[in-house]
Amino acid sequence: MGALALTATIHTVDIDLTDHDRGVYDTLALRVARHPSESDDYLVTRVLAYALEYGEGIAFSTGGLSSPDDPPLTIRDLTGGLLAWIEIGWPDAARLHKAAKASPRVVVYPHKDPGQWVRRLDGARIHRAADIEVRVIDGSLITALAARLTRRMAFGLAVSEGELFVSLADETLTGTVSPLTLP
Repeated sequence: MGALALTATIHTVDIDLTDHDRGVYDTLALRVARHPSESDDYLVTRVLAYALEYGEGIAFSTGGLSSPDDPPLTIRDLTGGLLAWIEIGWPDAARLHKAAKASPRVVVYPHKDPGQWVRRLDGARIHRAADIEVRVIDGSLITALAARLTRRMAFGLAVSEGELFVSLADETLTGTVSPLTLP
């Protein structure tokens, strides 16, 4: 008898986005495929990264975690050319090297405290390492949103001067998104 394949769970997420920092105001209706091995924190970070990077040409990877060669998020121009490779989590040096060679812009959103990850990268050979953007979302915000994660959710996300305000029903969660420099 063969092993059963694990299937993705679909999450429907509606976000009322008000990004004052970038001048982006839109309503996002997302259908996010969640791989069985994906943690709540990782999924929440992936959704927030999508909103924080939202613009024309952004897309979730078609294969998700089951296609390890693909970035979790991309931004492409109208011809399909890669404009941004967006990683979630703690990509290794080889993956960052590959991303920096493949895309003019590379952004990483760690899904948990990046201290240990940054130490692992110290001294590694990474193409254009100084150009890689690392944007750290406040861990307490990720944890609080992950604790409220459901298969169908809707929230408002306001961004102002690096401060994030997530409005869920009758409560507002807050946190920051901060830049981090790779070694």
